[in-house]
Amino acid sequence: MKHMLRRLAAALHLPFQPSLRRKIAVGYYATAITILLASAVTFEELRSLEEKVSLGDRMSDLFDTTLEIRRFERNYFLHRQPADYQENIRYVARTREQLARSRADFLSLDAPQRIAALDTLLDQYELGMAEYAATGGDPAQEAAFEPRIRSLGKEIVAIAEELAGAERRVVQSSLATFRTILVVAIGGLAAFIVLLGQALSRSVVSPLKEMETSVDAISRGKRDSLAVPSRDRELVSIGNAFNHMLRELDLRQRHLVQSEKLASLGTMLSGVAHELNNPLSNISSSCQILMEELEGTDVDTQKMFLGQIDEQTLRARNIVRSLLDFARDREFRKETLPLRELVEQTVGFVKGEVPAKAAIAIAIADDIVVFADKQRLQQALLNLLKNALEALGETGSVVVAAEKHFVSPGTEDGPTWAAGCGLEGEVVDIAVTDDGPGIPHADLENIWTPFFSTKPSGTGLGLTICHKIVAEHRGMIKVESDPGHGTRFTVLLPLVQ
Repeated sequence: MKHMLRRLAAALHLPFQPSLRRKIAVGYYATAITILLASAVTFEELRSLEEKVSLGDRMSDLFDTTLEIRRFERNYFLHRQPADYQENIRYVARTREQLARSRADFLSLDAPQRIAALDTLLDQYELGMAEYAATGGDPAQEAAFEPRIRSLGKEIVAIAEELAGAERRVVQSSLATFRTILVVAIGGLAAFIVLLGQALSRSVVSPLKEMETSVDAISRGKRDSLAVPSRDRELVSIGNAFNHMLRELDLRQRHLVQSEKLASLGTMLSGVAHELNNPLSNISSSCQILMEELEGTDVDTQKMFLGQIDEQTLRARNIVRSLLDFARDREFRKETLPLRELVEQTVGFVKGEVPAKAAIAIAIADDIVVFADKQRLQQALLNLLKNALEALGETGSVVVAAEKHFVSPGTEDGPTWAAGCGLEGEVVDIAVTDDGPGIPHADLENIWTPFFSTKPSGTGLGLTICHKIVAEHRGMIKVESDPGHGTRFTVLLPLVQ
């Protein structure tokens, strides 16, 4: 079909641009032309068959007329009625008229010699009947003419019968030929439609199915853009528009993530201030001691205080560096991260928000290592921690725990909900659990929806961004909540092999 379109475009001196609309239109036109051609052939065969049937009717009339000639001949021979003789002569004339009117058609069925012989026989028969009628009823003369007349009549009927039989054979042959042509035409048309359907399927349906597969892969996070498997204008336009939409969505999601991150920084300032206050206080105390007792202290004591100052300075620098790393906008980049160290650093960001009668506990083994983007995973954990602390109120506890599992296809190893996430091999589930009031069942279905929030001052983006970050890491996140007995958010991520 593509080559057909190319040739058509070249003949019209038009630039060739593949198009689904053109392919479907060409398919319809080709089908219509094929049906018209098959109909024209069938119509022509029907017309020819109709002519042969009409000729057959004339042949039957000719044969019936010759039989009438013989009937009135017998009546005349038996009863000697002049009316029978007149009818006999009238039917002879009618036979001549039929021969003259359809001579060309009759010649197409039989040899010209037989048609000429029929003319001669009719002349001889008519002459014989005239001589028979002129005998005046003399039995001897009638007996002399009668056998010859009967013989001529038999020959006339025999030739007419042979012509009628030949016409019947021609009609039967034409019917068989028409039946064959009809079967071949229907079979050819069906085969053409099947081939055309397959061609349209390859050029129209197959690219759409490939695009559907590509969209499904994008929805499951396995691809970043839609592949366009065809150069057809409509599919290229859809692919370009879809990829543009993906880029715009990604850009807006980045902006949302960055906005949520900046909002989180504001709430983290108190915790960071608390973290910086301790090393700064230690630095200040050590400096004051050195300044007051500089002349009375030995070198070792001075080195001790200077070491403390250096240690606390490094501690403050690391806190500021962690804060800057979290705030900095950068591309998604995975790296090997000790999970406990990452969680401890994230908990340090929210220490200032922990109520006096509340606590955060960490239950993570030192050997658990994940392959993730530090900044994004830290932001997801930070959102979960903030939500847990806000749910506690003035008292309660938050526990961050992690366990390693091995997920094997077709088995029940690992968490029961890991079977639906497509992960295999070693995985880790990170659980953030609080003993707060829990989430109402009516709100559980909406917590992942953007801008849904149960807090008057909430943006409704925290859990949405958590879900997106976990999906970027090819993981899953779920929530379990029992009103009055707390909430648990569990993140399932692949481990470094």
